Amino acid sequence: MRALRILLIVVVVLAGVFIAVDRAAVYFAESEVADRVVVSGTRIGSTDVSIKGFPFLTQLAGSEFDEVDVKITGIEATAGGRTLRISSMDAELRQVRLTDGFSGATAARADGTAVISYADLTKAASDGVVVAYGGNGKVKVTGAVTVPLLGRVTRSVLSTVTLVDGHTVRVHADKVPGEGIPGLEGLVREKTDFEREVGKLPNGLKLEKIQPTAAGLEISVTGTDVRLAG
Repeated sequence: MRALRILLIVVVVLAGVFIAVDRAAVYFAESEVADRVVVSGTRIGSTDVSIKGFPFLTQLAGSEFDEVDVKITGIEATAGGRTLRISSMDAELRQVRLTDGFSGATAARADGTAVISYADLTKAASDGVVVAYGGNGKVKVTGAVTVPLLGRVTRSVLSTVTLVDGHTVRVHADKVPGEGIPGLEGLVREKTDFEREVGKLPNGLKLEKIQPTAAGLEISVTGTDVRLAG
């Protein structure tokens, strides 16, 4: 009985050591992967990586992880003369395989959400235009124009946001107040209606659907064979 107790104690101790080593290894790996995440042609602010599943070491030995969650903030690319910044993107990556001698990784599939804040959308709009949430899935766009005989006129419009060709955000006013004033609608739309490319995402990801919310423009993201790092 004494020998059995000693054996059980040894097993428990070894299990504890294995778990500690496994957790330490996963924390180190998450930090390393986060440092290596790149998005071609863009600047990114910060990256947070969480590797799921236990034990980690056996997954590492097989060079494949069941699930990796990634959060990237501040994806910034220049498109159409304006910088359109993705404020944040959360993605769940499945079947992530290490490549190139552990210097890169590719996910078999991915699902996530990208968010463009109204502050970032305002920066990408025309000069002097402010974009905010308008409620009921609309955005409110405010801008000032100079109208002959009337001078400087400010108008706020409720606009519909759509995704064009899977990579371009289109903001289009549903109606312009004061359409009876000659030339006013055209001048206002020149300010408030615009299209901007979202910019580059990690290779393999694509935009599926866009929805204005109080927090910003939420865009569904999916993909296959997604290049995560390297």
